[in-house]
This record gives sequence, structure tokens and C-alpha cells, in this order.
Amino acid sequence: MKFKILHEKKGRMRIHVMQYRMTFDQADTLLYYLQQQELITYAKVNNRTCDAVIEYSGERSALLTLLQSYRENKVTVPAEVLENSSRALNAEYQEKLADQVILHYARKFLLPYPLRLAFNAWKAAGYVVKGLRCLAARKIEVPVLDATAIAVSMLRGDIDTAGSVMFMLGIGELLEDWTYKKSVADLANTMSLNVSQVWLKTEDSEILVPVNRIEEGDTIIVRMGKVIPFDGVVADGEAMVNQAALTGESAPVRKAEGSVVYAGTTVEEGELLIRVKKAGGGSRYEKIVSMIEETEKLKSALESKAEHLADRLVPYSLGGTILTYLLTRNTTKALSVLMVDYSCALKLAMPVSVLSAIREASMHKLTVKGGKFLEAAAEADTIVFDKTGTLTKAQPTVAEVVSFSDQDPDELLRIAACLEEHFPHSMARAVVEAANDKNLVHEEMHSKVEYIVAHGIASMIGDKRVIIGSAHFTFEDEKCTVPAGKEELFSRLPEEYSHLYLAIDGELAAVICIEDPLRPEAATVVRTLQDAGMKVVMMTGDSERTAKAIAHHVGVDEYFSEVLPEDKANFVEKEKAMGRKVIMIGDGINDSPALSAADVGIAISDGAELAREIADITVGKDDLYQLVILRILSERLMKRIQSNFTQIIGFNSMLIALGVLGIIQPTTSALLHNTSTLMITMSSMTSLLEK
Repeated sequence: MKFKILHEKKGRMRIHVMQYRMTFDQADTLLYYLQQQELITYAKVNNRTCDAVIEYSGERSALLTLLQSYRENKVTVPAEVLENSSRALNAEYQEKLADQVILHYARKFLLPYPLRLAFNAWKAAGYVVKGLRCLAARKIEVPVLDATAIAVSMLRGDIDTAGSVMFMLGIGELLEDWTYKKSVADLANTMSLNVSQVWLKTEDSEILVPVNRIEEGDTIIVRMGKVIPFDGVVADGEAMVNQAALTGESAPVRKAEGSVVYAGTTVEEGELLIRVKKAGGGSRYEKIVSMIEETEKLKSALESKAEHLADRLVPYSLGGTILTYLLTRNTTKALSVLMVDYSCALKLAMPVSVLSAIREASMHKLTVKGGKFLEAAAEADTIVFDKTGTLTKAQPTVAEVVSFSDQDPDELLRIAACLEEHFPHSMARAVVEAANDKNLVHEEMHSKVEYIVAHGIASMIGDKRVIIGSAHFTFEDEKCTVPAGKEELFSRLPEEYSHLYLAIDGELAAVICIEDPLRPEAATVVRTLQDAGMKVVMMTGDSERTAKAIAHHVGVDEYFSEVLPEDKANFVEKEKAMGRKVIMIGDGINDSPALSAADVGIAISDGAELAREIADITVGKDDLYQLVILRILSERLMKRIQSNFTQIIGFNSMLIALGVLGIIQPTTSALLHNTSTLMITMSSMTSLLEK
């Protein structure tokens, strides 16, 4: 595929694909490729014009190299990305919108009066039926206002007014439906499952394979802390499964042989062998869309308040119409009140504002699961950080392996990697990557691996118990000892590193020294959050020595060391009981209780899958500045919702007053009302953040 540069300035380039038209799949494939590049901060591809807008950080030459190396057939795009693209949806609604406008004006200017009367009467009957059904359900809502306005206009013989009102209502409904479906589709795509590999059970072993190799009927292994990637039936094992991502209920559900499990749920405790029922991400996507449409999860308190007010104002609008007619005996003035209702604008602009903000957050690699979490982020006054993988870099590295046995350090590293590869934690990944860098093959030589949350891992190699974990787990829980004559070596372990302890058969075999450097932006981000009025707290399972050093460098208000998962959750609950709004940020399985307890749980994308699934917001970029962006975005969203509320009430009240005074006609009221609704809604879809 060839590209031509149309326009560029520092950090931004607009390119043209050198072909007549791009298919939806071609455009989505190019967009997916661009979005996966670390260099690129924002990308948009227009399939109609074959243009792409790219914003990037770094060297221009590096971007040109990326574009030159692009080969459509070499890019592997997840099936759900193509299947659930909103491009086809946009094309469908653009066509519907054009058809409605063309047909309306064709009827108005080309149809003779009798045919136009018959058509408008038939169409008006539909609105009247909706209004009567609403009354039959003992509700006075917007359909009653619409039906009354259209019926009165038809009875007066003013079919052009009735036709214009129905046309504007139809356009409004079409735009509302389009906006909502696109927003939901975009949001669901950001929340869709993102699992790249899975353990496949074979006759005599288990192998790690890409998810696209899994077929219906295969048996996969899902261990503690992992996301279940497919719908299926439990073939063996027992586990507690968290289904909050689909049902909204945080209490885990017991699953055993014969139980049905669903894609996107997470194993909290235990291990399952699952026979795959449906491969692919479609079912997960459909469940998310259903969750968004059927629950109140997305709604912030301000949004819900606006919608409830909208419903309460309808009877007053109807009462105002009747009162206006009784006082003036003027049907036109009474109709002017009916032509204007607050509900349409309030019920459209508020959700669109929230969904648009969530979509904008996704452009900044922030996945937000609901508007109420943005509201809570705007109001939060306490933010709690786990240390490892959050304030420190997400990719710690092995600095040294100190052997306490007669085995070679590389052999001990190989054993450690064999155990650690099963569990999602940044320090575990560091061990596995260190073994890979040394080309140490670590085949499955152990028995079933047991993960003890916030402590470590245990298994058997032959008849020997092997453990790896914290000092507390190794020496206090497991009662392991330092080999005789190695006490001085143990006392001289480098203090600047975090330590993982490997013990075999009750005796310390190795200490793996992990370098976990502080993120360069951590101190600046902490100061920025403090300047925004937030109390910043750090909690870690590390030693007092390590925690104190990190806390001093970063400048947090308060820190706690050697804490367990329940300690973090208890602290969050205590802060909430004092009336504070709490954000918790973590990346490990041991952070999950605190993430659930907080008003807003934020997970780092490179962390454990359980943490990401439980969290309300996921940071997808290796940069803590995203937390500052989140705070600014959420605060501006709340201001926009308040502003929309004021504009809608103020402008529509003015239209009612002008209609009652006879200054404007009902058709003008309807036109101005619908125009203002569309303008406010379109404004609500604009970016909250400067580029």
C-alpha cells in the first residue's frame, strides 16, 4: 500500500492512501496497525476519502519507516475488531439520513395535496398510538406531547406543520439512535477481550498457544488470576469465578465440573479445565453491549438526575399548553408550548456527553467502564498507589541471582522461571524474561503450581517441595532455613534491590535480586495530583526500608509497608467511611480487593488480568501522566454536563415564552428546539481535551 503526504506539521501528519476507495476492513486494518505503534498517540482513518490523520511523538523519520513497512496482509487483526467495526453502522445511518431528507422534500413539493394529506394522516396515526399507549400505562411522557401537537395540527388542517414536526422528530430519533449505537459500539470495542495466548491441554502435557489456534471442543487451562477467554463448560477442577465484568455483581461464583463459564469472567481462586464451546470474541462483545444497554452502570449521578428531571417536566409542559389555551383561546400559542420539550435534549445530550468522554479517554489509552467512574474520578480526594508496577516501572528486571546451593545460578533461574511463567505479575515476568534472555529452556518439570496470594508460589519437583516468594512466605510461613555457612552471604545481599527467595526442600537455594526502578515521571505526577487537592498514599508489601526510600523520592503524603491485600482494602474502606472519595491504583492479583472496594479502581494494563477485569478504569499506556489526563477529562465532563443542563433549560424556556407571546410560530419553535438539541448534542461530542 502506497501513501502520499498531504499535509504535516510537527507531531502531526495527514496522509492519503493511493487507491480509489478503501473497504471497511482495509481501513480498520490500517487503523489497528497505527494504534498499536508506541510512536503514534492518535490515529483516524477515513475509508471514503482514503485519508489518515496521524499524531505522533518522536522522530518524523521513524514514522515514515513505520508507514513504509506497512503490509496489509502481514497485520494480524483480532477478529472482533473487524466484526464489530462501526464503519458499516456509520454508512447505514448516513444513507438513512439522506433518504429521509430527500423523501420529505420530494413529498412536500411533488405530491398533490390529497396524497400528502393521506400520507401525513397515516404517519400521524403512529405517533397518536404511541401517545395513547403511554397514557394507558398511566404515564405522561414525551410521546404524549408529540401525539398532542401532531393531532391538533392535523385536526386544524395544517398538514404542513404536522409534516414538518414529524420530519424533525424523525430526524431527531434517527440521530439519537445513530449517536447512541456508535457510542456503545466504540465503548464495547474498548472493553472487548484482549487475550493473546492461552494454555492448551494436550494428551500428555500443556502448551502455551495463540488464542486464534483454539477451536471448538479444545480443552484449555485457566488458572487463578486469569481471564476465561471463551464460553465453555468446566471439564475438571473447581474455582471461584468473578463475573462482575458481565453481571456487575462482584461476589465470585463457584464453578465445578459441568458448570457453564463465560468469556470475559475471571478466575479468582482455583483452577479450571474448560472445554471450549464457542471460539472467538463475538459472544464477549455481545454481552458487553447488552450490559451497557440494560444496566445503569454507565450513568453518573448528574446524568441520572437530568434524565429524571426530564421525565418530571413533561406533565408541566402539557399543563402549560392547556393553561395557555384557556387564557388566550389561541391554538397556535398553545401549540408553541407543545413543540418544545426539555426531555429530548436532556435525555440525548447527557448520555452522549458521557459516552463521548469515555470514547475520548480510550484515545488516550484509558479504558473507562462507566460514566459514574469519571464522576467519582473528578470528585476523588484520596488516591492510593500500589508500589510495584505503578510508581515503579512496569517492567522490573533481574539484576542478579545469588546461589545458596551447589547449583549454578542459571539452573536456579531456570527453575524459578518454570514456576513463575504461570502467574501474571510484573516480578514474575521479570524472572521469565531473564531466563528467555539467557536462552534457558524451562519445560514443565513440576507438578501442579499453587499460587498463594501476596506470598508466593509452591509446587513439587520430583519428591521435593519448591517455593518462590517473599521473605515472610519463605522463612515464616514455610519455615525454610539458610544453609549452614551461608549466613554471611545472606547478610550481604544488596539492599537496593527487591528480593525473591527460592527454596527447595525447606532450604534456601537462591535469592533473585529484582531491580525495580522508579518511574521518571512519578514524582511530578504525585505533585500534580497533590496540587489538585488530593491526598496521595502508597501501600506496598515490600520492606520498610524499600518503602521509605520510594516514599521519600516520590513525595507521597503517607505510606505503608509490608501490607497484605486485606490491609489495602481495609484502608480504602476506612477512608470511605470518613466521607472521602478514593481512587485505588494497582496491577497485581493482591490489589484486587482494594480495587473493588474503592470508588474508582484503576489497573495498569500490563498487570494481572484479574486486576484489569475488576478495575473500573484501565491505563493502557506505560505513563502515569495518564492519571492527570483522567482527572482533567473527568472534571471537564462534569462541567460540560452542568453547562448542557443550564443551556437546555434556559433556551427551551425562552422558546416557550416567545411562543406564548405569539412572537414565533409553532413550526419555528419546533425547528429551533430540534436545532438547539442537535447543536448541544453535537457540541457534547467534541473533545474535552486540547490536542
